[in-house]
Amino acid sequence: MKKIILLVLILILFSISTYAQCAMCRAVLESEEGQSTAEGVNNGIVYLMLIPYLLVAGLGFIIYWKYFRSKTAN
Repeated sequence: MKKIILLVLILILFSISTYAQCAMCRAVLESEEGQSTAEGVNNGIVYLMLIPYLLVAGLGFIIYWKYFRSKTAN
C-alpha cells in the first residue's frame, strides 16, 4: 500500500510541471511578444486533458465501491 501511495505522489509531482502543446501552436505562440496567450493555451489544454481522466477515475471508483460493498454484505 505504501508503494502505491508513493507512486501516486511521484506521478502528481512530475505532472505539475508538464505542458501539452502541438508543434504548430508552440511555434505560433513563441513568436508572440507577450506570453500570456501561451500560458492561457497551455492551461486550457491541461484542463481539457484532465476531465476525461477524472471521469474514468470516478467511474472506476464507483465500480470498485459497488463490487466490494456487495461482497461484504453477503
